[in-house]
Amino acid sequence: MTTIGNGSGTQELKGKRALVTGGSRGIGAAVVRQLLDAGAEVLTTARSATSTVPEGATFVKADVRTRAGAEALAAAAQEVLGGVDVLVHNVGGARPYKDTSAIPDEEWQDALDLNYLASVRLDSLLVPGMRERRSGMIVHVSSAAVLTPVGPFLHYTAAKAALENYSRGLALELAPFGIRVNTVSPGRTATPGGEATREQWARLDAAPGETNANDTAPLGRDGQPDDIANAVLFLVSDRASWLTGRNLIVDGGEFPMG
Repeated sequence: MTTIGNGSGTQELKGKRALVTGGSRGIGAAVVRQLLDAGAEVLTTARSATSTVPEGATFVKADVRTRAGAEALAAAAQEVLGGVDVLVHNVGGARPYKDTSAIPDEEWQDALDLNYLASVRLDSLLVPGMRERRSGMIVHVSSAAVLTPVGPFLHYTAAKAALENYSRGLALELAPFGIRVNTVSPGRTATPGGEATREQWARLDAAPGETNANDTAPLGRDGQPDDIANAVLFLVSDRASWLTGRNLIVDGGEFPMG
């Protein structure tokens, strides 16, 4: 467990204790930085040890794909923070396949464990404390790709669709306790993981219409990690105190909704 010096910023979350999964790079690291700048105390995690965690955050290695990993992380959060007021589930991902029939059973299970059940397990461990305090903010990071699922990534989008459904139900259950639960769904975003996935996808030589791996959003650029982190920060702040059970799609117009 490593702690590095603290930062400063707007302080709108001063006194809040935040846990961010997958916070060592990309969107997760941007979320960690913005929470720190807003005055929160932040614990973040990844599956492997890293030296790239934003300055000011505490890092603990944990694999949240398993119940044991979630329990270890919840225990670390209690030890380091003394509880969690803000919980951001950012961890996720999957590798593309030629088509749906090529996705093996173990990849379906791994996609569910990483993109859906990791959130369910960690929520179940940390929500009781929020209930007792009658306050808390939870954000699940999904994907705008759920809106147009395609074969190469169906294991990923199906898991994220389950996450969105679960998030809406959890929001209704926890609203009477003052706990808000929302989802952020990024479109194409310039992150190391996203770039690697798009390269893998392009090599699959998918049939026309089967992939949007090389498309550009209508606003003319890829999203940046801070574009997504801005949405997360809004949802966990008092500026969104009347929002729960919502899915904020941040995609530059990539997936227009009628």
